[in-house]
Amino acid sequence: MLKAFDNNTAERALALARETLRIEADAIIAMHARLATDDSVGKAVALLLNCKGRVVVSGIGKSGHIARKIAATLASTGTPALFVHPAEAAHGDLGMVTPEDAFIAISYSGESSELMAILPVVKRMGSTLISMTGKPGSSLAKLADVHLDVSVDKEACPMNLAPTASTTVTLALGDALAVALLDLRGFKEEDFARSHPGGALGRRLLTHVRDVMRSGDAIPAVGLDTRLPDALLEITQKGMGMTAIVDADKRPVGVFTDGDLRRMIEKVQDFSKVIIRDVMHANPRSISPDKLAVDAVAIMEQFRINQMLVVDADGKLAGALHIHDLTRAKVI
Repeated sequence: MLKAFDNNTAERALALARETLRIEADAIIAMHARLATDDSVGKAVALLLNCKGRVVVSGIGKSGHIARKIAATLASTGTPALFVHPAEAAHGDLGMVTPEDAFIAISYSGESSELMAILPVVKRMGSTLISMTGKPGSSLAKLADVHLDVSVDKEACPMNLAPTASTTVTLALGDALAVALLDLRGFKEEDFARSHPGGALGRRLLTHVRDVMRSGDAIPAVGLDTRLPDALLEITQKGMGMTAIVDADKRPVGVFTDGDLRRMIEKVQDFSKVIIRDVMHANPRSISPDKLAVDAVAIMEQFRINQMLVVDADGKLAGALHIHDLTRAKVI
C-alpha cells in the first residue's frame, strides 16, 4: 500500500536527502584530509603512469558499477583502460589481462570472493595490483602492490548498510587518479576531442573549415566586370545571400551581399547599368580551409557577418562559408 505523500512526508524526504549529501560530502572531506599524510595515491599514480599496457579495473556489485565508471573516465582522459567483471574473468575473460597491465581491484570489504579467486592469477602473471578497499587489513589490501584506503565512518543509508558514502568516496578517488594522470600525460583539449568525436567538444575541435565549406560549382563568384543583374542571378542561384568577386586569377577582391543590395535600392534607379566592381566591398574577410571551423565562427561573430570566403595558400578562392553551414555541422 502506497503511503500518502503529505507535507510531513515531504519534509522528511528533504531532510534525508540533505543528510545524505552531508554524510557523503563529509566522507570526501575526510579522505581529502587523510591523503595529506598518505603517499599511496602518489605511488598508485606512478604505477599507472609507467604502465606499458592498459589499466584493468574490476569489482562486483556496487563496486563493479564504480569500477566501470572509473575505467571509462581513465579511457576518455588519455589512459587506456577497460572494465573486467571478476566472475566473467574466472571463466575466460582473464585472458584480456597481460603482464604489462595494471589491475585496479575494488571491494569495500576487501574480501569479495569473486575478486580473490582471480587476483592470485593476476599477481602470478606479473601484473601490477592496486586495491581500493575500506579495510586496510583485508586480504585484498595485503595482496596489493599499493592499497588505496576508501574507508568511511558511516554510510548515508539510515541502516548503515547500502553502499552510498563508500561508493561516492571510491568514485571520487578514481576521478582524482584520472585527473592526476591526465595532467602528467599533458592531455589537452584536442586529445579529449579525439576520444569524444561524437560530442560537442569533438565537433568543435576536430571540424575544419574544409569539412563544412561550399566548394566547386556551389561557390557564388563573378568577375570584376559583371553587371549587377548577373551578379544578383548568381546570388539567387547559389543561395548564400552573397557572391565573391574575383580577378582573372580567381583571387577574391570583393564581396557583394543581399544587404548591400537593400542599401542600394534608394540610391540607384537603373541596376542594369551598374558594374559589380563599383559597388562591391573590397578586401573581404577570408579564412584558410585548414583552420578550425570554430575560428570561422569567431571571425563571423566579431565582425557580425553571416558569410565568409575561404582562400587557399595561393590566395585563390577555394570555398565559401555561411553561418548556416556551421550550424548544420553543429559547430555552433
